[in-house]
Order: sequence, then structure tokens, then C-alpha cells
Amino acid sequence: MAARRLLQGALAGTLATLIMSAVMFAAKRLGLMGEMPPEKITAHLLDRAGWRRRGRRSQDLVSAMTHIGFGTAAGSVFALLERGPQPLVPFLPAGLIFGAGVWWVSYHGWVPALGIMPPPARDRPGRPQSMLIAHLVFGVALGGILQQVTRVGRAPTSGRAKARPN
Repeated sequence: MAARRLLQGALAGTLATLIMSAVMFAAKRLGLMGEMPPEKITAHLLDRAGWRRRGRRSQDLVSAMTHIGFGTAAGSVFALLERGPQPLVPFLPAGLIFGAGVWWVSYHGWVPALGIMPPPARDRPGRPQSMLIAHLVFGVALGGILQQVTRVGRAPTSGRAKARPN
């Protein structure tokens, strides 16, 4: 059952990341983002790994893959935290809280700690707010998708199976 839950969370996390990315691209088009955080994070990590000679296309591909991979992993974590078809907190509010938590831990925690980006209070105007909104969208999408995929294939829990007449 845990493996199935992990896969459901991975699927939900992947789809939620794609939805989140659409919000991020819209914010970029509005001039609120500058360089997108996944691109900044990927460039930093590639530099640290010693991959200095790279083209823009290859870096963009690695950035997209790592962003989706992070969202996929986050979806699996969320699914494990939200065990069972009847979680303690409904999926959508839990997803909203989870998305806000991912944003907080990332943008107030490990991203500035590694020197990749400044904390939100010192970042460029518009980017922290845009990223918070994108993470809230991720969380709501994650919760909603996971709620739907956990319903798929579930046997009805009430009533007796009716016998077919001959």
C-alpha cells in the first residue's frame, strides 16, 4: 500500500508542478520574476558540480527536470503524510499548508543558506510573492489531484454487493 501511495503522490506532484510552472511563467511574463528560482538553483548546483561549460538549452533542460523531480518527490512526501482515503485534514487545506511549507523551507531556509538567492525580504520585488502564490497553487493542485487519484480504483465501502438475478 505504501508503494501505491508513493506512486499516487509522485503522479500528483508531477502534475501539480506543471500547473505551478504555468503560474511562474505568467509571473515572469508580467516582469515579476527576473531569473526564475529553479534556473538560479540549477545554475548554482551545476557550478558547484564543476559543469561550467554548458549551453543555455542544456541548463534549461536540467532546470526543468530538477524542478519536476523536486515536485514529484514532494508529492510523494505529501502522499505519505496524508495516509489513507480519509486523512485527518482534508486534502485541499492540507495541500495549501504543504505548499506554503515547501515555499517557507526553501526560500527562508536552504536556498539562502546555500547562498543561491537572498531571503524573500531582500529579494527583488514581486518574486517572493509570485513564488508564494505558485507554491500555494502547487499545494492546492497537489491536494486536489491526490484526492482524485486515491478515489480511483477504491471499492465502495458501504452497502452489500447485490446478487444478480439469474
